[in-house]
Amino acid sequence: MEISELLKGVNCSCGKTHCCAIKYVFIENNATKHLKDICADYNRILIVADENTYGVAGAKTEEYISEKIADRQIFGKEILIPNEDAIDAVKAKLNNIDLIIGIGSGVIQDLCKYVSHFEHVPYFVVATAPSMDGYASSGAAMITGGMKVTYSAKVPDAFIADTSILKDAPIEMIKAGYGDIIGKFSALNDWKLGQIVNGEYFCQYIYDLTYDMLKKTLPLAESLLARDEESIKVLTEALIVVGIAMSFAENSRPASGSEHHLSHFFEITGIVNGKEYLPHGIDVAFSTIETAKIRQKLANVPFPKKPFVMDRTDYEAKMKEVYSTVAEGCIALQDKLGTYKSDRHSVYLEKENEIKAILREAPTSEEITEILSRVGLDRKQFTDTYTNKQIKDAISFAKDLKDRYSVLWMYFDMFGTEEI
Repeated sequence: MEISELLKGVNCSCGKTHCCAIKYVFIENNATKHLKDICADYNRILIVADENTYGVAGAKTEEYISEKIADRQIFGKEILIPNEDAIDAVKAKLNNIDLIIGIGSGVIQDLCKYVSHFEHVPYFVVATAPSMDGYASSGAAMITGGMKVTYSAKVPDAFIADTSILKDAPIEMIKAGYGDIIGKFSALNDWKLGQIVNGEYFCQYIYDLTYDMLKKTLPLAESLLARDEESIKVLTEALIVVGIAMSFAENSRPASGSEHHLSHFFEITGIVNGKEYLPHGIDVAFSTIETAKIRQKLANVPFPKKPFVMDRTDYEAKMKEVYSTVAEGCIALQDKLGTYKSDRHSVYLEKENEIKAILREAPTSEEITEILSRVGLDRKQFTDTYTNKQIKDAISFAKDLKDRYSVLWMYFDMFGTEEI
């Protein structure tokens, strides 16, 4: 189905009417030309970018709307963290602004999405890289209070992706977009597990829509490395459709599971402890290998007859060692959810065969490794960046960052923090 058709909404057999509030999506060569028409009703526009993204697409964006630009918030070249300081910097420029245009990818669009929602100012996105699937989703992934928090916000009114710009994005960002899509093998499997274990809402239509984008992206690896413009367009369309699928589901469940939790762990602990971490989509890609290993173990061993029993004092001490100042927030979140006291073991034993059948639907770690190698993603990059202890800690404690069930919780419920 064409993106324009999806934006009209879907009356689904799951009983819901799925909709996404994006008005315009342009993914083509020289897509920025559409800004002239779609900005006709706006008179005071704020441009938000960093020095890198503004240098890439600032001139092409402003060419069509220069007389309407009232102000600019241009962050520096250093890594931008979407925290309270960044939020305040954008909010300070909102005097009489009637439209925000964010020029950039992940952090810039999350920041604009957040400010747009809470300050009630519409926003457009001019993409600079096909690097992640959050452009069209309603979730804004921010770091507030030291925690990685995904806020329910609003989608952009317009998404503009000039493929002549995207094809020249840093190759690591193109790999990241491919890796983010490959991570759906893990996310979709976790969604099925959440449905069978916790009775979560599940929509086959949204599942299939997301999986179709995964299948469409798989063959693109070599042509993406060659910066083929048509392949860049197809990847970008897949990333946008996955974002629309999240809007349809009203959360990120179809596209974010255990692989994203590991990625968020490396990012948060990297920020807190001043350690290096990989770009989001690349972390997601390599983390998909790790979650595949967990599925393989769970699918190939008898489920233990008794659950793992957590020693709360010992567990909190380990959390504080791993997360430092973020630990208390994670613990408070899980206490609020009652996760540490949940008894899912009877469900595991009752539905062991069904659960194992779902686990086996996902590719193996060896298959994911081979898929990623096609786009030049070598797991050595992952192990050179993170120590064995960091990876083990992620598998043990990344689940505590989020309010979502995944295979990480299943493994913990059965085996605790035992080695994979």
